[in-house]
Amino acid sequence: MPNQPMIPARTPLLTSKLPKVGTTIFTVMSALAAEKGAVNLGQGFPDFDCDPQLVNAVTSAMQRGLNQYPPMAGVPVLREAVAAKLAALYGRSYDAGSEITITAGATQAIITIILAVVHPGDEVIVLEPCYDSYVPNIELAGGTVVRVPLTPGTFRPDFDKISAAISPKTRAIIVNSPHNPSATVWSQADMRRLQDILAPTDILLISDEVYEHMVFDADQGQLHQSAARFAGLAARAFIVSSFGKTYHVTGWKVGYVAAPAALTAEFRKVHQFNVFTVNTPVQHGLAAYMADDRPYLDLPALYQRKRDLFRTGLQNTRFRLLPSEGSYFQCVDISAVSDLGEADFCQWLTTEIGVAAIPLSAFYGDGFDQRVVRFCFAKKDQTLHLALERLAKL
Repeated sequence: MPNQPMIPARTPLLTSKLPKVGTTIFTVMSALAAEKGAVNLGQGFPDFDCDPQLVNAVTSAMQRGLNQYPPMAGVPVLREAVAAKLAALYGRSYDAGSEITITAGATQAIITIILAVVHPGDEVIVLEPCYDSYVPNIELAGGTVVRVPLTPGTFRPDFDKISAAISPKTRAIIVNSPHNPSATVWSQADMRRLQDILAPTDILLISDEVYEHMVFDADQGQLHQSAARFAGLAARAFIVSSFGKTYHVTGWKVGYVAAPAALTAEFRKVHQFNVFTVNTPVQHGLAAYMADDRPYLDLPALYQRKRDLFRTGLQNTRFRLLPSEGSYFQCVDISAVSDLGEADFCQWLTTEIGVAAIPLSAFYGDGFDQRVVRFCFAKKDQTLHLALERLAKL
């Protein structure tokens, strides 16, 4: 054959859909913690194992041959278990067939909701500081992000600002309680106020409730106020939760969405084309494990003990402790410890003290720095004691 001319290989240039997005702060800090041998209290995951009975339940499902595609919306027995839990805890009846969908984690659930309901030009209200997937999800859907700050220092919702942010273009609002990163919990009065504000509108509620089983101080009347408890919110809400958070298996990436049938139908149109469904044996294992409600009913006590252990140890430092009402996070004010900004302080703390934390500025679009950083206490006691021993130098 005659010699063919050499055609240079060329990778086409792309115009990024997310030009402002880089490596997340969680990846950066976890990598630095590993490099420096620091105790990683940055990224929010447990360093202890789940209940062996849960692993056995999944293994049993695999061994019984439950390894092929499940129904798109999730295996019926797991959807029924979720519906039963929601009814028992929050008094709201969801139809397992048409109103509960099993997802590949809560993050997938949230982007699927947004892609299903947000059209180009629609506005979505986010309350900052907020989980880092919300804004890119809205932008990928062609929506416009409307940022409303939670009250600095207390991280309570400012309903006057929320009301002022509503426009004829508002399609949805995202609410997260218990809150990541601040560990605040919305009260019944907060939820009723939100219900009143949304009542005359067609705004959808995306209620991120992945830490629903980590609400502390029940003896003082503190409860998780799910959107499912409030008829006016439940009728317009996509409620998102996470088996990974609840059962200490964050790497399994399984969650669920509960929503009225009409909303669920639109959600599933997108769900079937971005993940289609979720791995079968884990779903069956979770369903079997949920027959016992004690693991999630006992979860607040488990994490409250860890919270109290960690807070007691932090009393030996110059950190000012902010309240930790729910989730597995503790925020502290660093003003009396260092003159550094949050991001630089976290780099210094990891490198010089040997404990990794996350700056709250990473949860704000404009990098708002209020001298507050976040620790995760979802760790073994020995991990927390080691971190506290090092932090005592402060």
